[in-house]
Amino acid sequence: MLANKKIVIFDMDGTLIDSVGIWNEVDRKLSERLGGRPLSEEQLQTRRERMLRKFSGRENPYLEYCGFLKSEYGSPLSAEQIYRMRYEISSDFLKNTVDYKENAEQVIRLLKNAGFTLVIASATRKQSMDVYRLQNQNIMRKAMLDQYFTRIYTKEDVRKMKPDPEIYLRVLQDFCAAPEACIAFEDSLIGLEAAKNAGIDAAAMYDRHSDPERGQIERISDYRFENYSELYHAILKEGIIASAL
Repeated sequence: MLANKKIVIFDMDGTLIDSVGIWNEVDRKLSERLGGRPLSEEQLQTRRERMLRKFSGRENPYLEYCGFLKSEYGSPLSAEQIYRMRYEISSDFLKNTVDYKENAEQVIRLLKNAGFTLVIASATRKQSMDVYRLQNQNIMRKAMLDQYFTRIYTKEDVRKMKPDPEIYLRVLQDFCAAPEACIAFEDSLIGLEAAKNAGIDAAAMYDRHSDPERGQIERISDYRFENYSELYHAILKEGIIASAL
């Protein structure tokens, strides 16, 4: 898995951090404020992902998504106002609730100490990522992003969202790296597709919110892990880290 690899790339939401369910809660509260009928967590997530995929080629897919919500609920607010409202709702969650997935920070430290270059390639907004970097005490206490990751790519760094490979191609270009020198960890089907479309080996990190896509995820991924403890021991078992240390 890590033999001949130099760069390890992680997605953020749902992969490194346990946050997908939080965004479902944000969208539930947003829908309530817009006067929408109650939806289940699965319905909220499916709708959001469907719209983001539909608008993936637009300049700001999340703004387009908020425009969809405006139309869906007949809101007098503009798409821009709904977009700002969504971030305001999410602010407290981002600062105080979001945390690493269990044992993720141990894997991060292990890889960094062994000399791998660590990169984040995420569709997360820079504004949200900056909260994780500078304000979220759960993350900062365990493994500060700026300390362990050489480069953090966010939505603003690319024009097209996953499954388009643009963000991964950008990593390859910026680091002058061949796809064979990299491995990507993703929780979602579209993330895995993006990595594979760039020619990069893709490892699936389990997240329950991706269960509806489980069959496709298992078919497309090169490696699969249920949790970071399993990944940690798999890395040690390879012997690559031991020799590097």
